[in-house]
Amino acid sequence: MIFLKFVFYISVIFLITVSLFPGSLLGYIFYGEISAIPSNTFSLETTLNHFLSYIYVSVLGLFIYIENKNFGKIFFLLLFLSIILEFLQLYIPNRSFQISDLFVNVIGVFVGYVMIKIYKFRKKNESF
Repeated sequence: MIFLKFVFYISVIFLITVSLFPGSLLGYIFYGEISAIPSNTFSLETTLNHFLSYIYVSVLGLFIYIENKNFGKIFFLLLFLSIILEFLQLYIPNRSFQISDLFVNVIGVFVGYVMIKIYKFRKKNESF
């Protein structure tokens, strides 16, 4: 479980870094230019990537704290993080706030929450 916590916290740090990096992280890695958006790579700025990133982080974090009193706190922390990171992009150079990204960030957290709740419900019913 310690390893999963480590992966969760590293994943959150990575999500924050990618969200707040001033420009395109892939453009910087591949072209040395933060304003360049790679056209032939899988862009981290697509709606699908936002959705999958927040599902991943939410499922991992909520799974770790599934039987812990911090379960609800982790859910609200991830929800707050998904909202605040998108709004902070209003103030970061070469980044832009998009309502569609905000929407899928929040939906991703809720989908992760529902997935863990379904898992918890099925696990509880299997033990009977």
